[in-house]
Amino acid sequence: MALSTIDPKRWKALALLCAAQFIVILDTSIIGVALPAIQSDLGFSDEGLSWIFNAYVIAFGGLLLLGGKLADVFGARRIFLSGFAILTAASVVAGLAESQTVLLAGRTLQGVGAALIAPAALTILMRLFGGQPAELGKAFGFWGASAAAGGTAGVFLGGVITEWMSWSWTFLINLPLGLAVLFAGPAVLRAIPGNRGKIGLIDSALITGSVVAAVYAIVTGEHVGWFVPQTLGLLGLAAGLMAAFLILQATSRTPLLPLRIFRAPGLAAGNMIMALLGAAWIPLWFFLNLYLQSVLNLSALGSGLALLPMTLMIMLMMVRFTGPLIGRFGVKPVLVTGLIALSVSLALLAGLPADGTFLGNVLPVSLLAAVGMSLAYIPVTMTGMGGAEPADTGLASGLINTTYQVGSALGLAVMVSLAASAGQSGGTEAAPLLAGYQAAFLGAAVVATIAALASLLLIRGQTAATDVPVG
Repeated sequence: MALSTIDPKRWKALALLCAAQFIVILDTSIIGVALPAIQSDLGFSDEGLSWIFNAYVIAFGGLLLLGGKLADVFGARRIFLSGFAILTAASVVAGLAESQTVLLAGRTLQGVGAALIAPAALTILMRLFGGQPAELGKAFGFWGASAAAGGTAGVFLGGVITEWMSWSWTFLINLPLGLAVLFAGPAVLRAIPGNRGKIGLIDSALITGSVVAAVYAIVTGEHVGWFVPQTLGLLGLAAGLMAAFLILQATSRTPLLPLRIFRAPGLAAGNMIMALLGAAWIPLWFFLNLYLQSVLNLSALGSGLALLPMTLMIMLMMVRFTGPLIGRFGVKPVLVTGLIALSVSLALLAGLPADGTFLGNVLPVSLLAAVGMSLAYIPVTMTGMGGAEPADTGLASGLINTTYQVGSALGLAVMVSLAASAGQSGGTEAAPLLAGYQAAFLGAAVVATIAALASLLLIRGQTAATDVPVG
């Protein structure tokens, strides 16, 4: 999986890859605070407004497998830089949009670019450090910290930009960042040759259609009903497309997702646990932000500042502690400990009071959640990637990214529905909101607990970070 010789520019390359990860995750969160301003300017309905987020996430999650395959066939550096070119151009389109259609088209193209960037970047990282276990844990630490920083920086920067500039700059900020990556990329990233193979466009259309149908059914199910023809039909369509995709993979000579890859040690369990991790973590971040603004009455900027300690804790843990802990105790103990900590923090958040305070009720629990995420994210990524053959690293990275993004989207959709159902009771204006948030936190805690049990049962005990077989 590693390059045949150690790349002397590998740490500079890692800095660029982390910047890419930061930008990709930033784009999923930065527009959240800007949504009311976008709605006012472009006339989005409440339901239509959610698709500013969903258009990006669905294109991102639905095309990640194709992005990983393209990285394997055409070379990871080429696909990485192509993705950034698309993302940068799409950001300009979205930032200058004067209509709903153009904005949603720009967001969709941003997701396409991100779907090329993420698996290619992770492939390059594994090729740079995969043969050096001592450095791999540290490299993953920086990689994970950049994702955490991008998520919370998006909330913070979205508040600053929306308040002091305009919502357009939540997209246009990618222009200088993207140009910097495109300029530096050829100088610091070694070209990784691709291998011969065909691109499965039909395969990609089937898996993307399945993801789109499933997410749309869950997002709209609360409004139109769960047992109505629209919802049931969409869920049936999602299942049918997924079945057709799997049949095609089993029978095709050049499948997008060769099913043999699931024989790689740790891959199946790692991807399942990664999906559960996303389904628990993203609702935590989403509803904690709402609690800070809607119940504690913090401003958008104040809410972003309140989430900074959590981000700093994640960065500190991932960079300084998670790698050494994995090296000492192994992947499984660190992963299970992290998921238990995340589950406990979510259960505590389910008890947040209406008259709570940031210092007394939010800060300690959010730091515990940050520790849990820090201990879980890197081990589960290693588990899902560690057993892949060199020719399949792009595919494996696309798969592990896909499961996280799809798990996040579906988990958030389910918890939003759960919060809406629980929030229908309550006597005061704030009570339904709080009841909904508490139900969502509790639901996410159940998901994190299931992930911890799956890790305990499906992953064998290891003593080395590179030894991640599945029983």
